[in-house]
Amino acid sequence: MTDTKKYGFTTSILHSDRQKPIEHGSPHKPIHTSVTFGYRDARQLAEVFQGKQPGYRYGRQGNPTVSALEDKVNRMEQGMATICFSTGMAAIAAVAQALLREGDHVVSSAFLFGNTNSLWQTIGGQGIDVSMVDATDVKNVEAAITPKTRLVFVETIANPRTQVADLKRIGQLCRDRGLLYVVDNTMTSPYLFRPKMVGASLVINALTKSIGGHGNALGGSLTDTGLFDWTKFPNIFDTYKRYVPGQWGMAQIRAKSLRDFGGSLGPEAAHHIAVGAETMALRMERECSNALALARMLEADKRVAAVYYPGLPSHPQHKLATELFGGYGSLFSFELVPGIDCFDFLNRLSIPIAASNLGDTRTLVIPVAHTIFYEMGAERRASMGIADSLIRVSVGIEDQVDLLNDFGQALNDSAGSDTLS
Repeated sequence: MTDTKKYGFTTSILHSDRQKPIEHGSPHKPIHTSVTFGYRDARQLAEVFQGKQPGYRYGRQGNPTVSALEDKVNRMEQGMATICFSTGMAAIAAVAQALLREGDHVVSSAFLFGNTNSLWQTIGGQGIDVSMVDATDVKNVEAAITPKTRLVFVETIANPRTQVADLKRIGQLCRDRGLLYVVDNTMTSPYLFRPKMVGASLVINALTKSIGGHGNALGGSLTDTGLFDWTKFPNIFDTYKRYVPGQWGMAQIRAKSLRDFGGSLGPEAAHHIAVGAETMALRMERECSNALALARMLEADKRVAAVYYPGLPSHPQHKLATELFGGYGSLFSFELVPGIDCFDFLNRLSIPIAASNLGDTRTLVIPVAHTIFYEMGAERRASMGIADSLIRVSVGIEDQVDLLNDFGQALNDSAGSDTLS
């Protein structure tokens, strides 16, 4: 197999494992379950531990199956290096654990996944200042920057209200100010968008979602795009400056986060995610098509108060999303008009599963304010535009007509719909 760099997205993913020798000609990297790795020469073992030659030390710090997935994700994001973690949240936490110190300042989008919001609250209680801003306008990010700011963090499309960050102009601002620009690409996936194109320094993906895509394995990744000058970052320990400067950040993250905090991805999960990734492009095309059709249908229904999906012209960042992304994603949210109970509506659906994951092959629905955003409280939810009736939909690959019919019948049968139709 020749170098996959010249091939398209899916071809490269399908054949990436074959770029390195695989036992018995297998097209997949096998699952290496060993926790430890032995060497015939003790000097070689020492050199591996000292970083003088490549090799595996201990399962917490690396594994051949996980390494193969890291190579695959790195190709997707056109990165310099990728580290995989046990979950997407572990990947986000790794940035804070390894790169921030007491007294540092972070500027973050205010429109965030609930657990990421909770993480910044935890970090804020540990001596790091966090400013939450409306990142749909770069001016808000710029106004929040202080001399202590070390990084800017955004999601491509916010979960669940689908606000789109001013990604390109924030990237330019971070370049001008020498700031680390961290972009969570989970909601778009590397198939629809590559944050490197807007100047991202580090790219996060929750591998559990669209990349794995089947709801059968947890995982997360962090990719260094190679665009950031680590010699300008003040928090690199001297220990990691023995590497070439472009490797400083990831060397420190792999040691200070993956090794020290132990959020390692297991080989079985890595294998599931790697196999799932092979069909990501096919799934994303189908999911985006289904999501757009369903969002359009709901927006046209008088029993629906609002629909939030970047693919709709009514969305505030529709034009921006069209310019940036290869599709509008598989997730949207909507509100029912007063008089229709969101729980009754959800219980009338036959196909979707009431569950909290997203990016699955199956359509998943959840009442946001009462579940994944309940802990943050009514005031914080209101500031994020999350109404009590908000329903999040992660659209799957089912037949489109079946989804449209199912949502239609649930609206027709919902309490109060007779007087609203």
